Amino acid sequence: MSIHQISVFLENRTGQLAEITRLLAENHIDIRAISIAETADYGLARMIVDDAPKASNILLQHSDILSMTPVWAVEVPDRPAGLADLLAVLAENHIDVEYMYSLFTHRDGCAYMVLRISDEEKFTAALTAHNIKVVSADELGLK
Repeated sequence: MSIHQISVFLENRTGQLAEITRLLAENHIDIRAISIAETADYGLARMIVDDAPKASNILLQHSDILSMTPVWAVEVPDRPAGLADLLAVLAENHIDVEYMYSLFTHRDGCAYMVLRISDEEKFTAALTAHNIKVVSADELGLK
């Protein structure tokens, strides 16, 4: 039950991120999560949006370089140690977290983390064994 993440490569110039977010806003695309990484030569914006196919088409028409990546959204209790407990389960099962960031959405005392992990099979088995919920695109209102 992975969800689609859009990764957009950014030039290191003032205003490019503003242009991309404005372009999505003008086309009624809701950004649900965003993570920005930077190197000396370029930046990388990782995004979860409510309509990934539409957003990727719009960004490609705008000549942005992007990729689509499967990532996982996991429900985490919104309390002290909620995230620590999740990460402990992953560590105990030798599952590497390549990167993670949070969704803007909170519901019923839970937050949601987006994870890119090393081994999907081990990941889903470990979460199932510990009753940790993987959240589907439908549950998050994503296309």
